[in-house]
Amino acid sequence: MAVTFSQSAVPAAPLIDGHGRRINYLRLSVTDRCDLRCRYCMAEDMQFLPKSAVLSIEEMAELAERFVARGIRRIRLTGGEPLVRRGIDTLAIRLGTLIGNGLDELTLTTNAMRLAEHAPMLAAAGVRRVNVSLDTLDRQGFRHITRVGDLDVALAGIAAARRAGLAVKINMVALAGLNEDQLLPMLDWCAVHGCDLTLIETMPLGEVEEDRSDHYIPLHQFIAPLRDAHALYPLDRRTGGPARYFAVENSPVTLGLITPLSDNFCATCNRIRLTVEGRVYMCLGQDDHVDLRAALRDGGDVDGLIDRALAGKPRAHDFHIEPQARPAVTRHMSATGG
Repeated sequence: MAVTFSQSAVPAAPLIDGHGRRINYLRLSVTDRCDLRCRYCMAEDMQFLPKSAVLSIEEMAELAERFVARGIRRIRLTGGEPLVRRGIDTLAIRLGTLIGNGLDELTLTTNAMRLAEHAPMLAAAGVRRVNVSLDTLDRQGFRHITRVGDLDVALAGIAAARRAGLAVKINMVALAGLNEDQLLPMLDWCAVHGCDLTLIETMPLGEVEEDRSDHYIPLHQFIAPLRDAHALYPLDRRTGGPARYFAVENSPVTLGLITPLSDNFCATCNRIRLTVEGRVYMCLGQDDHVDLRAALRDGGDVDGLIDRALAGKPRAHDFHIEPQARPAVTRHMSATGG
């Protein structure tokens, strides 16, 4: 039986936080589950939420519609791994109908393990670009970082996405001692396969078995070999996220840098995160949140809770990585939405 949705009649008050920042970007986590166990992201033995604790596909669609009516212009589907969520096709197709009706863009972040299967559906739903998490092109290194992943499956997913007409940006987490030798090969691979590349500093979210400080490296150090080989030219380009973009000399690849630790980017934060539980977290690095699930199910004041979240959104996170230090927050990235 087909699932139907109704556009909620909600006030069109814009989303402005307590620091005057206009919020127009929603990161919607559709699941906390993932088919990989990346060492910097998850514990090897993860405990995931029971089905009763998570929003239904219908509830996610209704909340997304409310956010679009309030001024959200971009939605990114995240997880965990969003493509493991049953009903992701229904959700993507429904949200795709909002494009041109308040929504400018629907995107998705994935590890590409199931991208070959879902790429045609995503393109048909109106998705035009995806971010793929890929930290190395070395097969043994890929298996080590992800614990269970098969690099060839990821590469096949990326190829399928390109055939479906999707632009692909590779997200590569900088990991000292694990992939420092992979930056230049990744840049060259991206040039050949028509992908852009964004580098990300690892973030202290959730307990993992290893000490993250052992593998943390600021991006200005990580990209030193690249700067030795190519000049970088700053670009005046924004895609709704925190990256700063650069053109790379003698390369078609646009390079993005995301530096939550070495160069805080919070001053221009324009996003809000809705978890699979229906919680709105005001900041990736803070535990304060409001719970929309109960209000949505009980007919409560959803918009009032959203306003409360905006009023309490902090100016900046407080990330630090030090030896033996506890993470900034106990929840893993997969529980918040990557």
